[in-house]
Parts: sequence; C-alpha cells; structure tokens
Amino acid sequence: MASEDHNPYRSQPDHAFWSRAVARIAAEDVDPVAAPRFRIDREDRIVTAGSCFAQHMSRALQAQDYRYLVTEPGPEDRNYGVYPARFGNIYTARQLLQLFQRAFGLFDPAEPAWRIGARFVDPFRPQVEPGGFDSAEAMLANRDRHLDAVRKMFEQADVLVFTLGLTEGWVSQADGAVFPLAPGVAGEAPRPDLIQPRHFTVQEVVDDLNAVLKLARILNPDLRVLLTVSPVALVATVSDRHVLTATTYSKAVLRVAVEAVVRENSDVDYFPSYEIITGPHTRGRYFAEDLRSVRPEGVDQVMKIFGRHYLIETDARPASPDSPVSQAPSAAAVDAALQGVICDEEAIDRP
Repeated sequence: MASEDHNPYRSQPDHAFWSRAVARIAAEDVDPVAAPRFRIDREDRIVTAGSCFAQHMSRALQAQDYRYLVTEPGPEDRNYGVYPARFGNIYTARQLLQLFQRAFGLFDPAEPAWRIGARFVDPFRPQVEPGGFDSAEAMLANRDRHLDAVRKMFEQADVLVFTLGLTEGWVSQADGAVFPLAPGVAGEAPRPDLIQPRHFTVQEVVDDLNAVLKLARILNPDLRVLLTVSPVALVATVSDRHVLTATTYSKAVLRVAVEAVVRENSDVDYFPSYEIITGPHTRGRYFAEDLRSVRPEGVDQVMKIFGRHYLIETDARPASPDSPVSQAPSAAAVDAALQGVICDEEAIDRP
C-alpha cells in the first residue's frame, strides 16, 4: 500500500474537499469561489446582459451604489434601465454576438418588424415596448437609437457581467439572425416558417463568446468580463426531451463552454451563481414554488458571495459627464425589482 505521504490530495486546501467545503458546513457558509481573477471598485463602470437572472445582479449593484452604466435612459414603466441599453433578455451567446455586430454595422438582418394586432414589435426585443410601436418606421427609428446606446455601452464599460441562460434559440434560415422568442409568442412574423429552432452546441457557444471578446477588445482592450450561468430552468422546450432533462443538458453545455472560454482568456472569469443556487447544500431553499424562480434570499446569497470576492469597498465618485450612470433606487424599489424580474420566456407558457 502506498504511503499517505504520497497522496496528491493531502496538500489541497479545504475547498477542494466535498466533506469540508459542502457537506459538513452550514449551507450559508458554502462559498464556491476559490480564486477570483480581478476586483471591481466603485469607479468601474459595470454593465450586465443576459437572461432574466442578470437583472438580479444589476439591481443589487445599483442598490449598493456601484457605477451601473446606463446608456439608454428613459421611463422605468417602458423597460428602460433594466439593462444598460433597452435590449431585453439575451439568452444565448449568439444573441450577444449579433447584438454587437448589429450595433457596429457588421450585420444587418433582413427580418422585418413583427405584428401584434395592429401594432409592431422589434423581433430582436419583442417585449421592451409595452403594447408595441405605432408603425414599423417608429420601431426602426427606436432601434437606431437603441443600437447607438449599445455601441456606447461596449465602448465605455469597464466590466461586463454576462449571464448565459439557454442553448435553445430561434434562428432565421435566411441569414442566421437569432431571436429571443419564437414567432407567435410575442408577435407574428411575416414568414414564421423561415424561423426554426436551433440547439447550440458547446463548440458554438465557445466560438460565439470568443468572437464577442475579440470584437470587444478591438475598441475596449481593458474590458474585464465575468461570465455566469443562470440557475433558472427552461420554461419549456421544443426538443424531444422532457423539460427537466432539457434543462440539465442546456445548463451543462453552457457550464462547459464557459469553462473553456475562461481557460483561454486571462481577463475573463466565471462566477458560480448557478452552483450557489442549485447546489445540493441548499436543499432547494432558494427556489420559489414554481421550482425555477429564485427567491430574494437566494439572490442575497449570490450577491453576498459576489461582493466578498469581487467588490472593493471604496468611496464613490461622481460619474463623468460622458459616462451616464443610473441613480441608485430606494431599498423598497430594489426589493420590488428583485421579485418582479422581467423574463421574456415566460410568455411561452402564458395562458
């Protein structure tokens, strides 16, 4: 029998052992962050994008007076300020890539406005304008202003937090444009037969994320990126799988893809919000009755660990005139926001 002195695990820290880091400690003490690659201070301009869980992080950062960059301000009742620009939920890496490409004139999709009754919606953000736009021309004019705000977001941000949510997307067979929702869910497409479901692979997610990083570094070489995977389950699937196995497959693909990107890029890190919420140590306590929405105490735990490892407590300074930053909302507003996150995909199962 080999001597214990040659056991390669003996020199590992406590966080490397399940019994010491998960099973034998209180659930609230489980902290899966081992070695953060960078820190964020109050002067850093932070932007978030991604699935609906990303909204939790943006609201919490604003409540703590960190510089949350908003380049497309407007009235809250029209979905302004939910994200830095009014792009709505971005569920897939391909959506993020195409948003960048569209903002900088690298991709001009052919898909026209979708109809909702007598009004019109932007197929790339079909629920940002309550009730839709009066005309297709009004939608396009609003989109132009929106994409200008997206350009400013990528140019001015110091830190991007992107939360990947899904591997299932809806793709135009004409030019590869990707949409957050299927036609018929929140707007009718002129040619719905041209928009088909797509299940992105690990390699496709890796390639899309790396493409975003390559493009972003051209104009903003110091941008730091924090990737997360949403713990929120699929509301539905168009695959032939049960929604539970479709969810675990999707999250596994995203987790593997993010790990590959982090290993390839020293200025990119992974924050384990997925593991904090879904790990067996929680015994499901962080999920609401629908078993997919995250309770406020789960968000609090995520932000507690996030703050411990990534946020530097420094005195806040006023934003410069060319870097608009949102005003921190009241505590009551934050509590309401944490419980009223806007999730586009919930329209899929709307009665």
